[in-house]
Amino acid sequence: MNVLTDNFATYGEGFLGTLELTVYASLLALALGFVMASFRVAPVGSLRFFGTAWVTVLRNTPLTLLFFAVLLGLPRFGLVLPFEVFAVLALGCYTSAFICEVLRSGINTVPRGQGEAARSLGMTFGQTLSLVVLPQAFRSVIPPIGSTLIALAKNSAIAGAFSVTELLGTYRTLGELGYDAVWTFVWIAVGYLTITLAISALFHLLERKFGVVR
Repeated sequence: MNVLTDNFATYGEGFLGTLELTVYASLLALALGFVMASFRVAPVGSLRFFGTAWVTVLRNTPLTLLFFAVLLGLPRFGLVLPFEVFAVLALGCYTSAFICEVLRSGINTVPRGQGEAARSLGMTFGQTLSLVVLPQAFRSVIPPIGSTLIALAKNSAIAGAFSVTELLGTYRTLGELGYDAVWTFVWIAVGYLTITLAISALFHLLERKFGVVR
């Protein structure tokens, strides 16, 4: 217990770092996932190709390699940003590929007649997708989206290896101070558990309110 009380500020800084990474990367992943899912079902071939390429490349690229590509590669092209921003970009882009596929699976559950009826009323593809199809699709994919964002929260631990302040990285500081490694990692695990349980509870509420009744 002493490792927590003696180093509460260190744990707090790491916890807030992980929380910020999770929140910002989740927002980016949801936005990009929505866009890429729209591309995947678009009637324009070039958009479908781009969406498919995005998902294929990111889903089959190790996240650590993506961190290296973003944090070390982008500055070579003159794009210099804080490491925290690079970490959000890497996490958000990587997770967006999985969000995209979750949303696309939800879109496939919406009866085709819904889209045809919307188009018969004069709606454009964008209006049909955003006003008719996606709201129905979202109701069926709330649990898997929640699971994907929980995985994002745990994946944020990789950012610590790239000089980003986050929860797992606190073990190095505490290890240098001579604290017991077991209790150090116990309290790190409690921090991650707090974040993942909060995400789980949020999506459980969303599922109860908006989910498909079975």
